[in-house]
Amino acid sequence: MGKAQKYVLLGDATYPLQDWILKPYQEEEKLTQRQLRFNYRLKRAHSVIENAFLRLKARWQILLKCDDCSLELLPTLVLACCILHNVCEAHDSPFNQEWLEGTEPTELPKPCQPAPAAMEDGRAEQVRELMCQYFESCGEG
Repeated sequence: MGKAQKYVLLGDATYPLQDWILKPYQEEEKLTQRQLRFNYRLKRAHSVIENAFLRLKARWQILLKCDDCSLELLPTLVLACCILHNVCEAHDSPFNQEWLEGTEPTELPKPCQPAPAAMEDGRAEQVRELMCQYFESCGEG
Protein backbone atom coordinates (compact mmCIF):
# COMPACT_ATOMS: atom_id res chain seq x y z
CA MET A 1 0.00 0.00 0.00
CA GLY A 2 3.02 2.23 -0.38
CA LYS A 3 3.85 2.48 3.33
CA ALA A 4 6.47 0.33 5.01
CA GLN A 5 5.16 -1.53 8.04
CA LYS A 6 6.96 -3.33 10.80
CA TYR A 7 5.97 -6.77 12.02
CA VAL A 8 2.85 -7.15 14.13
CA LEU A 9 1.54 -9.81 16.50
CA LEU A 10 -1.99 -11.12 16.20
CA GLY A 11 -4.16 -10.54 19.22
CA ASP A 12 -7.79 -11.01 20.04
CA ALA A 13 -10.33 -8.47 21.20
CA THR A 14 -9.10 -8.54 24.81
CA TYR A 15 -5.74 -7.01 23.89
CA PRO A 16 -5.25 -3.26 23.52
CA LEU A 17 -4.90 -2.02 19.96
CA GLN A 18 -1.24 -1.11 19.52
CA ASP A 19 0.79 -0.46 16.39
CA TRP A 20 2.48 -3.83 17.06
CA ILE A 21 -0.67 -5.82 18.02
CA LEU A 22 -3.17 -6.40 15.24
CA LYS A 23 -6.59 -7.21 16.64
CA PRO A 24 -10.04 -7.55 15.06
CA TYR A 25 -12.66 -4.86 14.94
CA GLN A 26 -15.12 -5.16 17.84
CA GLU A 27 -18.07 -7.32 16.85
CA GLU A 28 -20.51 -5.28 18.98
CA GLU A 29 -20.10 -2.33 16.64
CA LYS A 30 -21.82 -2.09 13.27
CA LEU A 31 -19.07 -3.32 10.98
CA THR A 32 -18.73 -2.72 7.28
CA GLN A 33 -18.28 -5.65 4.89
CA ARG A 34 -14.64 -4.67 4.60
CA GLN A 35 -14.16 -4.83 8.38
CA LEU A 36 -15.97 -8.18 8.55
CA ARG A 37 -13.63 -9.57 5.86
CA PHE A 38 -10.67 -8.24 7.81
CA ASN A 39 -11.86 -10.00 10.98
CA TYR A 40 -12.43 -13.20 9.02
CA ARG A 41 -8.91 -13.14 7.57
CA LEU A 42 -7.40 -12.37 10.95
CA LYS A 43 -9.28 -15.33 12.43
CA ARG A 44 -8.00 -17.59 9.63
CA ALA A 45 -4.43 -16.43 10.23
CA HIS A 46 -4.84 -17.09 13.93
CA SER A 47 -6.04 -20.65 13.23
CA VAL A 48 -2.92 -21.29 11.11
CA ILE A 49 -0.79 -20.21 14.07
CA GLU A 50 -2.73 -22.45 16.47
CA ASN A 51 -2.29 -25.39 14.10
CA ALA A 52 1.46 -24.75 13.80
CA PHE A 53 1.86 -24.73 17.60
CA LEU A 54 -0.26 -27.87 17.88
CA ARG A 55 2.00 -29.66 15.37
CA LEU A 56 5.11 -28.36 17.14
CA LYS A 57 3.91 -29.71 20.51
CA ALA A 58 2.81 -33.01 18.94
CA ARG A 59 6.15 -33.60 17.21
CA TRP A 60 8.23 -32.50 20.20
CA GLN A 61 6.20 -33.70 23.17
CA ILE A 62 8.91 -32.68 25.58
CA LEU A 63 7.30 -29.23 25.24
CA LEU A 64 4.25 -30.64 27.03
CA LYS A 65 6.41 -31.35 30.09
CA CYS A 66 8.62 -28.25 30.22
CA ASP A 67 8.03 -27.99 33.94
CA ASP A 68 10.52 -30.88 34.29
CA CYS A 69 13.52 -28.79 33.22
CA SER A 70 15.34 -25.82 34.68
CA LEU A 71 14.34 -22.30 33.77
CA GLU A 72 17.83 -21.65 32.39
CA LEU A 73 17.45 -24.52 29.91
CA LEU A 74 13.88 -23.74 28.84
CA PRO A 75 14.57 -21.04 26.20
CA THR A 76 17.24 -23.21 24.56
CA LEU A 77 14.95 -26.24 24.60
CA VAL A 78 12.06 -24.35 23.00
CA LEU A 79 14.32 -22.75 20.40
CA ALA A 80 15.87 -26.13 19.51
CA CYS A 81 12.42 -27.70 19.09
CA CYS A 82 11.28 -24.79 16.88
CA ILE A 83 14.37 -25.04 14.67
CA LEU A 84 14.13 -28.83 14.34
CA HIS A 85 10.38 -28.59 13.71
CA ASN A 86 10.91 -26.04 10.93
CA VAL A 87 13.59 -28.24 9.35
CA CYS A 88 11.21 -31.22 9.43
CA GLU A 89 8.36 -29.16 7.95
CA ALA A 90 10.59 -27.63 5.25
CA HIS A 91 11.75 -31.08 4.17
CA ASP A 92 8.25 -32.59 4.21
CA SER A 93 9.18 -35.02 6.96
CA PRO A 94 6.10 -37.20 7.55
CA PHE A 95 3.89 -36.04 10.39
CA ASN A 96 2.26 -38.90 12.29
CA GLN A 97 -1.34 -37.92 13.09
CA GLU A 98 -1.24 -40.23 16.12
CA TRP A 99 1.14 -37.74 17.74
CA LEU A 100 -1.82 -35.39 18.07
CA GLU A 101 -3.53 -37.75 20.54
CA GLY A 102 -3.25 -36.21 23.97
CA THR A 103 -2.02 -32.94 22.49
CA GLU A 104 -5.09 -30.80 22.80
CA PRO A 105 -5.03 -27.14 21.87
CA THR A 106 -4.50 -25.28 25.13
CA GLU A 107 -6.14 -22.02 25.87
CA LEU A 108 -3.65 -19.69 27.45
CA PRO A 109 -5.02 -17.47 30.17
CA LYS A 110 -6.04 -14.09 28.88
CA PRO A 111 -8.05 -11.17 30.18
CA CYS A 112 -11.81 -11.62 30.32
CA GLN A 113 -12.52 -7.97 29.65
CA PRO A 114 -11.29 -5.91 26.72
CA ALA A 115 -8.39 -3.63 27.52
CA PRO A 116 -9.38 -0.10 28.55
CA ALA A 117 -9.51 2.40 25.71
CA ALA A 118 -6.80 4.42 27.47
CA MET A 119 -4.33 1.62 26.69
CA GLU A 120 -4.97 1.87 22.97
CA ASP A 121 -2.49 3.61 20.70
CA GLY A 122 -3.98 6.21 18.34
CA ARG A 123 -1.53 5.32 15.55
CA ALA A 124 -2.58 1.68 15.78
CA GLU A 125 -5.93 2.36 14.14
CA GLN A 126 -4.06 3.68 11.10
CA VAL A 127 -2.01 0.45 10.98
CA ARG A 128 -5.17 -1.68 11.25
CA GLU A 129 -6.89 0.39 8.57
CA LEU A 130 -3.88 0.02 6.29
CA MET A 131 -3.90 -3.75 6.83
CA CYS A 132 -7.65 -3.80 6.21
CA GLN A 133 -7.09 -2.04 2.87
CA TYR A 134 -4.27 -4.43 2.02
CA PHE A 135 -6.39 -7.51 2.78
CA GLU A 136 -9.16 -6.10 0.62
CA SER A 137 -6.76 -5.49 -2.29
CA CYS A 138 -5.60 -9.14 -2.11
CA GLY A 139 -9.01 -10.43 -3.19
CA GLU A 140 -10.76 -13.45 -1.78
CA GLY A 141 -8.89 -16.14 0.08
